[in-house]
Amino acid sequence: MGTDTSPAGAPVRPRRPVPDPEVAALGLREVKKRETRQLISDHATRLFVEQGFEDTTITDIATAARVAKKTVTNYFPRKEELALDHQEEFVAGPARTVRERASGESALAALRRAFLAAVADEDPVAGFAGHEFSRMVADSPTLSACLRGLHDRREQALLAVLSEAVGEPAESVTVRTAASLLGGVHRVLFQRIQELTLAGQDNREIARTLAREAARAFDLLAPSLGDYAVRP
Repeated sequence: MGTDTSPAGAPVRPRRPVPDPEVAALGLREVKKRETRQLISDHATRLFVEQGFEDTTITDIATAARVAKKTVTNYFPRKEELALDHQEEFVAGPARTVRERASGESALAALRRAFLAAVADEDPVAGFAGHEFSRMVADSPTLSACLRGLHDRREQALLAVLSEAVGEPAESVTVRTAASLLGGVHRVLFQRIQELTLAGQDNREIARTLAREAARAFDLLAPSLGDYAVRP
């Protein structure tokens, strides 16, 4: 298309949209909310590492962040959410990977690909959280129980997406077994990352080890699940 010109022959500049004060204000409010949430999370993590999760109170966190106690609970209704603040991503990740798998790709192949990519990226959601944070979680009965619950929820999310993928009810023994195996390998590999972290290895060393071990772990499932839930 040609450029519009004015009667004098000069190019006509496109009009810039007039900023909507309400939209601008909403944007600023959202930025402020994200900043406040991150501030609270950062102080909480520091205190949990220094004092331990069980010995740190919401009041401690509010004081450190210079906000009201109610502000903390508005952003994080449960104390565990302050420590494990990627819960939804952790739970939904494998199910989303299966849902978005490529044509001709099985659920197992998609999950293997995604996990090895997470290992290469040293993704904290996969377990690469560093020694201090991992020790804090391991030393807390509350967080250890919460983590077990998150693994269970992740397996249930996998169950739902696999049921949809193969067109069988979630109560099916086949679907439940597949979800258990696929959820189980993620649980084992997450725990392996924690073990190596607590043993003093850095993330780069752990990633090299997990790249080999994860490949073997997924290989073990290939005979039974290699052609399961292949996307048309």
